Amino acid sequence: MKSDDSPLTKADKKGHEVICSYLEKTGIPILSEEGKHTAYEQRKYWNRLWVVDPIDGTKEFIKRNGEYTVNIALVENGKPILGVVEAPLLSSQYFGFIGSGAFVQREGRIEELKPIKEIDFNTKGLRIVASRSHLSSETQDFLKELNEPKIVSMGSSLKFMMIAEGKADIYPRFAPTMEWDTAAAHAVVKSLKGTVETPEGKELLYNKENLLNPYFRVY
Repeated sequence: MKSDDSPLTKADKKGHEVICSYLEKTGIPILSEEGKHTAYEQRKYWNRLWVVDPIDGTKEFIKRNGEYTVNIALVENGKPILGVVEAPLLSSQYFGFIGSGAFVQREGRIEELKPIKEIDFNTKGLRIVASRSHLSSETQDFLKELNEPKIVSMGSSLKFMMIAEGKADIYPRFAPTMEWDTAAAHAVVKSLKGTVETPEGKELLYNKENLLNPYFRVY
């Protein structure tokens, strides 16, 4: 267990080692959940960096339900420009690059994902994707404001991918996340004209002094 009582597995550490062994060859600095976190006084000069979560959804990994992902993002000037979200046990790999769209690869076949459709928050029966492990009082309050929403549960950054594939309409996150939890999936969603923003309407930014994300919504 980590200091915040979240679980850590050997797979987290090994995944970090393997991923970084490749990314280090690019010469671009790396911010990984399981790596040594460089002080902001040095990081603030990084115009471009990799943001890595070797296993997102460690609780789901331990439960062996397949709903965990490997997240790798390239961030430039605080904004994600490339993202890869791998779901190993679901044999799915999502990847997107700003300006070039996003794709999903399954069983060797690559499918281009369609741009995310705009939604009206007053629409009846909106599909809301929520975490299996986190359902805060703020999330419950948000649901009360909607017109007969339908709940879809999913773990890890696969919640973002539900939006990316058009299987859900909104992902509200009113619970703590870190930059490495969202950067890769953010890039995929943004590549599809989707939005990842705070309740105040500001896009999530990365390589901040405080690596904790504010609350956000994806749609």
